[in-house]
Parts: sequence; C-alpha cells; structure tokens
Amino acid sequence: MNMNMELSYIKGAGMTKFGILRKPSHLLAYEAASEALHDAQMSMDKIDAVVVASLDWFFSDEKQRHFASMLSSVFRTNIPIIRTPTGCSSGGTALWTAQQLGYDNVLVIGAEKLMTCKTESITDEFMMAAESRIEQLEGLNFPAQNALVAQEYMLRYPETTTEHLALIAYKNHCNALLNPKARFYGKPVSLEEIKKSHIVASPLRLYDCSISTDGAAACIVSKDKTDIKIAGSDMCTDFLGIFEREEGTSWEAACISSKNAYRQAGAGPEDIDVAELHDAFTIVELIGYEDLGFAQRGKAYQKIESGYFRLGGKLPVNTSGGLKAKGHPVSATGLAQINELVAQLRGKAGERQVKNARTALAHNVGGAGGSICCTILKKMNGAV
Repeated sequence: MNMNMELSYIKGAGMTKFGILRKPSHLLAYEAASEALHDAQMSMDKIDAVVVASLDWFFSDEKQRHFASMLSSVFRTNIPIIRTPTGCSSGGTALWTAQQLGYDNVLVIGAEKLMTCKTESITDEFMMAAESRIEQLEGLNFPAQNALVAQEYMLRYPETTTEHLALIAYKNHCNALLNPKARFYGKPVSLEEIKKSHIVASPLRLYDCSISTDGAAACIVSKDKTDIKIAGSDMCTDFLGIFEREEGTSWEAACISSKNAYRQAGAGPEDIDVAELHDAFTIVELIGYEDLGFAQRGKAYQKIESGYFRLGGKLPVNTSGGLKAKGHPVSATGLAQINELVAQLRGKAGERQVKNARTALAHNVGGAGGSICCTILKKMNGAV
C-alpha cells in the first residue's frame, strides 16, 4: 500500500561546499538552512517544523546524540525537530517525511561531519547500515558487498565490463569539474587514471568508490505554490542483506519507489530530463539506470558507451558530480541531490546546465538497497 502524497513544493534550497570543513555538523546544518531560507525569502519564525537527517553522533568527535536539541539551540526555536536515520538515504527519507507531516512549511536538513574520523571507524560504522553482526565480524564492508553485486551482475550480463564502470566514474568527475561546491571541483581525473587505480575489492577500483566528505544541504517543503513542484515521492525498504533477496542485480526498493513516484507524477522514465542517482559505487549507478527504467535490464552498457547519460546526452545523470566526485557526506547526500535538481530546473546550474530541463528525478539509497527514496520534481509552467 502506498500513501497518497500531499501536494508540496520546494520553496528554497541551499547547501555548503563539500570537502574537509572546519565547522561542526550543527553549524554546517545552520549554514545550509540559512541559504535555503534566504533563497525562499523566509525567516525561521515562518517554519512550522524541522526534519533533520544526521548520523553525526556515529562519526564525529562532538559526542552529542541529541542533534535535534542542538539545532533548537542554534536556531533559537521550540518547534518540532525530528531526525530520520536511514543510513545513506537519510536525506531522502527526511524529505519524504516532511511531506507526510501536514505542516505549511517544513525545513529539511541533512548534515554530516566525517573527516575528523579515522577510516577504520567510518568503515565499522558504515557496516552497521548494511549487514547483520555476523557479516560485520567477517569484514563484509560496503566496498566488499558492492563488489559482490558487481561480480553477480557481470556474470549474468557478461557484455558489461569494468570499462563501463570506469566510464561512469569519468562522467561524474567531468561534471564535478564544473560544480563549485563539489569536492573534486577544478581537479581533473583522466579516464586512464581511473582504469589504472588500485583494486579495492575486485572488480571495483578506487575510482569506482565514492569519497567521504563533510557537508550539509537543506530545502524548504511548502504548501505554497512555487516554481518547483514535488510531483512524486516515495520511500521503500527491503531486507537488510542482499543474500536475503532473490537477486542482487536489481534492487526492488528502487523499482517500487520509482514506480510509485512516476505514478504520482503522471510521468514515466522517458519524461525525465535530468537525474541524480546514488553512485556510492559505480555499479550502484549502473543498476539504478535499469531499476528506474532508463535502460533495459542487462543493456545499460549500451547507453553508457553511447554517452546517453553524459552532459549533453539524452539523459544527463549526476550533473553535480554525484557522490563519486561531489562527495558523500552520508545524510546530506539526498538533499544535495535536490539542490542540484532545483538549480537545473531553475536554469541556474552554470556550465553544467541541461537545456530545457523541466522534469527531474532523485534516487537516494541507504545501505545496499535496504532503504531507497525516489523523488520527482517538475518546473511549473509560467514560473520564473
């Protein structure tokens, strides 16, 4: 059963630069929220509630688990503030949750501070989002788990090779070069460098994996009609472990949530002009093409080769640089996708602007397909 989404609009959006940042997570949240409020020409006293995505108490050295109350202190407000921890899909889940609350104006924030943590600490905490304790103890971390997905996919569809994964990574790095808020902004990476990077978990190489970073993003969900309509939005969950599902080469939560979002929007895959897909690993983006209906099952490699998903192609994907090259501050990722799509629909994406973009899709994944949110945005006719 799918809940009927109440009509909602994006009134404002904002985000910090992604990178190694000096501010603690609650001040990054404040920075992104302030930009969203400014964009909406609103003050905090017009906000009815806040939904915040943050796993920060897992990672940072701030040692504070009551993040909602921390934001109350920063914003000087006593309105409801709730948190939505669903791993890497926390931002998308926060956006979906905001639409269910029934308030007139909801501020949605995602914030994370990762770069003060040791790699082994981040690895341990990430494992808790995708595996049971048994797999954690055996070392089945995210790169290893997604490598198994890639292996299964390539066994089933042998036409797909690591060359296609490299082209996905290269596309996203080329896009990040044009995004001032991306961690890899102005830092070119060649296709040859991607192909020759060291193996992390076969067949995945270093450049098949997204990069951790600090950052925050925010938007304001409103009942007031604006230039950007949330035309479709759905969130689905699935079994924690991939081995519990029928297969690993398609993620059912993505198929269901996108189908529901398309239905709500009165649209189909062929209507999407620009998309932000969750590319925590290049294989996740590739499977996303097929789960969302952008390519036939097992045939995504053909469109990768043709440049279909590149800037200037039929359907540009991850114009922001994606998690791969913009960076992946976990809980902020889903809302950073929304920021990019709002900029695209408003014609304010600069050098990475997609011509005549009017319908956009965001695909935000938690764990290894355990929680997935799909959101469809539409530019309103006659809007500025």
